[in-house]
Amino acid sequence: MKRSFQFAGFGALALFVAGMFGVSRTAAQTPVLTPIIVDTASPIVVNTIKPNPKATGLVKFQGFVMHANIAQVTVRAKGNDLAIQTFPLGEKAAAKMQQIVDKGGYQYGDKITIYYDPQSLKAIKFKGKPSPSL
Repeated sequence: MKRSFQFAGFGALALFVAGMFGVSRTAAQTPVLTPIIVDTASPIVVNTIKPNPKATGLVKFQGFVMHANIAQVTVRAKGNDLAIQTFPLGEKAAAKMQQIVDKGGYQYGDKITIYYDPQSLKAIKFKGKPSPSL
């Protein structure tokens, strides 16, 4: 019994000494990692969003005339038969429309392009060849 205690004591001492030298070697080989402290209060900006400038110009509407007089024009959209829009005419456009009406005016189905103000939906100018009068 005494021998087994001596043997166990020497074994424990050997493990302790081996552990001391083994830890120092492994500690020298592993890099020391320090945690990176990140501030979560401020966001990381990757790319800023640039707003699109609002269109200040005229918008184009192409279609076919359904009804036209010196006050307004009703137009069916070129690609969509269900999109029908009525535009009141501005002063210059009304004067031009008066000249066209005097010559016979636009007939149902004539091709027309209307340039209008998107906020007021008022037609500023229009292009299109009216069909010959009957």
